[in-house]
Parts: sequence; structure tokens; C-alpha cells
Amino acid sequence: MTTSLTSETPIVYVVDDDASVRESLSSLMRSAGMAVEVFASPFDFLAKEKLGDLSCLVLDVRMPSLDGLALQQRMTTLGVEIPIIFITGHGDVPVAVRAMKAGAIDFLNKPFDDTDLLDAIAVALLRVSSTVNERTELASLRQRFDTLTPREKQIMRAVAQGKQNKAIAYDLTVTESTVKVHKHNAMAKMNLRSIAELTLAIQRLKT
Repeated sequence: MTTSLTSETPIVYVVDDDASVRESLSSLMRSAGMAVEVFASPFDFLAKEKLGDLSCLVLDVRMPSLDGLALQQRMTTLGVEIPIIFITGHGDVPVAVRAMKAGAIDFLNKPFDDTDLLDAIAVALLRVSSTVNERTELASLRQRFDTLTPREKQIMRAVAQGKQNKAIAYDLTVTESTVKVHKHNAMAKMNLRSIAELTLAIQRLKT
């Protein structure tokens, strides 16, 4: 199972072994204008090759063969990062604690208010949207950084370390004017307007 890097339409996945629950949740989400895909078992969900980037999972806790917590752990092992909202017909506090500690967005006991579920889904999709945007911005930043020459990268790193032009010139055995030119060109290529932005960019790139 992998996550798609191209999907922009939010989608809610539902995993529940109860057909009536799947149907009611599907109707609720569609009436709220959400795309939804339902699965009768965790294995059916794991068999799906790609998940949308902007997605979340509404997951029943107690199911035969593989329960919700086991699926959550399996997804973590596989590196599948998707917000999870647990639903259960059993008020099991220890299970809820385990689920939340493992990163679940919410844990709702059946029967739950439709508004509570929709609110939890909204929170989940907002969180994943922020993550997707951050990844997109970082990828763009990386692409711009990769357009720099080796010398420009070297000077960018030195500037991010707080070194002055004169010190950089001394370290690289070049003139201070040369350092200024390379720094100007690098900042233009990366669309940076200040040393503070430059420093933050290098920190985000971890380069």
C-alpha cells in the first residue's frame, strides 16, 4: 500500500465489518459532500494499492481476524501515514488510550452523533492537508536548491551558519565581491528575499 502524490480530492475510507454501518456512514459522508470508499475488512483495505494524499480513515475497533488497533500498527509498520478516527460499540478506555497514543485523531463510541464524526473528519483532513502542503513546498524548495552551482550551495550553507562575506571569502580563497555575486545569484534562483529566509531554507532542507 502506498499513498498517491497526485490526488487532490479529499476522500474518506471506511473499514467496518458491519454492512449496515458501512452503508450509513457512506450515506452520511456523501450527504456532506465527501468522497467515500468502504471496505468490509482490514485486509480489503490493505489490498488497495494507492491511497489519496488528502484522505483519512474511519476504522472500527473490533473486527474478526484483524482488529482496528492491529491494522493501525500494520499501517505504521508499512509507513502508511493517514489520520485515523476509531469507532467502536464497546466503551473500552484502555483501547482508546492505546489508539490515541499511537496517533489516532479521535475515538468515538457507537452510537455517536453524526456531527461529532464529521467534525473529527474535518480535523483529520485539515491536518493531512497541512502535511501535504508542507511536503509540496519542501519539494519545490529542494528543486530550486538543486539548480544552484556547487559554489553557490557552499556559500549558501556558510551564510546560513552566520558567517560574514569577508570570512566566507577568506575560507574559500576568493574575493568578497565574488562571494556577494554568488550569494545574490543563489538567493535569486531560490526566490529568497532575506538572510533569515535563506537560513530557514537551509534548515528545512537539512543540507
